Amino acid sequence: MDGDMNPGRAGDVRQTAGEPPAKKMSRGRKLAIILVAVLALGGLIAGGTLYWLDARQYESTDDAFVDGHISQVSSQIEGRVLRLAVDDNQEVAAGQTLLEIDGRDYQLKLDQMRAQLLQQKAQAEQVRAQIGLQQANIDQGLAQVRLTEADAAKAQADVNRYRAVSANAIARQTVDDAASALRSQQARVDAARQAVNGSRAQLEAQKAMVDAADAGVRIAEVQVANADLQLSYTKIVAPQAGRVTKRTVELGNYVKPGQALLSVVPDQVWITANFKETQLALMRNGQDVEVRVDAIPGAPFHAKVQSFQAGTGLVFSSLPAENATGNYVKVVQRLPVKIVFDDPRTHDARLAPGLSATPRVKVR
Repeated sequence: MDGDMNPGRAGDVRQTAGEPPAKKMSRGRKLAIILVAVLALGGLIAGGTLYWLDARQYESTDDAFVDGHISQVSSQIEGRVLRLAVDDNQEVAAGQTLLEIDGRDYQLKLDQMRAQLLQQKAQAEQVRAQIGLQQANIDQGLAQVRLTEADAAKAQADVNRYRAVSANAIARQTVDDAASALRSQQARVDAARQAVNGSRAQLEAQKAMVDAADAGVRIAEVQVANADLQLSYTKIVAPQAGRVTKRTVELGNYVKPGQALLSVVPDQVWITANFKETQLALMRNGQDVEVRVDAIPGAPFHAKVQSFQAGTGLVFSSLPAENATGNYVKVVQRLPVKIVFDDPRTHDARLAPGLSATPRVKVR
């Protein structure tokens, strides 16, 4: 009867038989949890706001890499490699000898061209000497002209004198002899003048031969210079300072003109960053950049924006887009931006062309 009259006690008996009763959460604890949740949410909102305010001042891309001027060294002549003066990844200075090609054939060619040059110069001197001789002949001919003209003048004077005298005072034979002598002297004058004209014509021909000989000398000099240039190509030097990379030539190889032998990568590098066209509105030359290189962990390198390429990467691709044909689909383009380092730490860092980088440009 007591159990029927006290249901609360019966409920207590049932709870005792099953699980233990759940503890009720106090009001203060509930308030503490709500307060923590509110503070966490507020912190997230504040952190997100600060991050947005900071991020909106920068433009960043992971489509960037270290770039540099890579010099491809090739042979300009053919021949066998006699000496290999560098090894892979070796530091070289500008003008330093990289390798030498057998130059004996080119030396013989140079000697031959020099001999031909001496021969051409000797021929030119011989022609000039003949000009001097021809000029002497002309002078002698002019003297002969003057002599014959004097004789002709004397003969003319004799004829005039005989003709002025009475015909009965002098024999007719004498007059005829004087006239004949005059005609003979005049013929000698004409002959002497013709000889001078012939000598002058020969002189002009000799002068033309001098011009031809001088041209031959110049041609021989060009051939000597070319042979000397070909000989200089047997010694291949570094076009710039840097490191030897991708060496494909070995000692004893027979190389041909245009064959790639090795590359020289300079120490001066920069970043080529391909930013989306939607990121360029506030980007300007001279803006500060933080550059992180994947291969070099740690603090980012400092750099600056130097220039923008005059065309997107798609324009200079081997198959540029032809938007006027077919269906047009708009795609966000990327523009290469050149970023140069001004951080002294880059001199000691192993920055090589092709390394991935992430630049962060401060635009505000």
